[in-house]
Amino acid sequence: MNKIHSQNHALLDKDNSLLVIIDMQERLIPAMADRTRLLENVIKLVKFSRITGLPVLVTEQQKLGDTLPEIRETLEDYSPIAKLEFDCFGSQGFLEQVSALKRKALIIVGIEAHICVTQTALHALSDYEVHVVGDATSSRSPENQKVALVRMGQAGVTITSTEMVIYELLGRAGTDTFREVLQLVK
Repeated sequence: MNKIHSQNHALLDKDNSLLVIIDMQERLIPAMADRTRLLENVIKLVKFSRITGLPVLVTEQQKLGDTLPEIRETLEDYSPIAKLEFDCFGSQGFLEQVSALKRKALIIVGIEAHICVTQTALHALSDYEVHVVGDATSSRSPENQKVALVRMGQAGVTITSTEMVIYELLGRAGTDTFREVLQLVK
């Protein structure tokens, strides 16, 4: 049976994917809508990444503080990429690190959905499969997040959820990894 799908709608593959956490910083988070859900899902994905060996890149908008301690402490290697640009690809450090990892799919989470997340996702479409985790993004207003997710989806970004990403990358039940990850989603 042949699978027919476009590059932008392929299932995620752990060996070709990269988690990108955009600007989950101390000075931004308090203004975000539904920040509890946002933080829980980003942390779930970071923990999942540690269990499965999925690489993670973290960006920080300059002058907005550090990445939240709850996320920093969960990361295996915390070395954020400082940036001034809204589109992460405008940052030479980000561009170099993404290129060096040689992954085909970007799984993007973070804030703000309608600014940095959208600009980065739309830029990435020309070279990557782009998956934005809707329930692991936020904006100051829910309306801006909704508009951003619709716009990205219409442009060809795959809009997904935390659990969809986890189960897609796992691929199967019954393994030790599955049992370990199951604790995250219960």
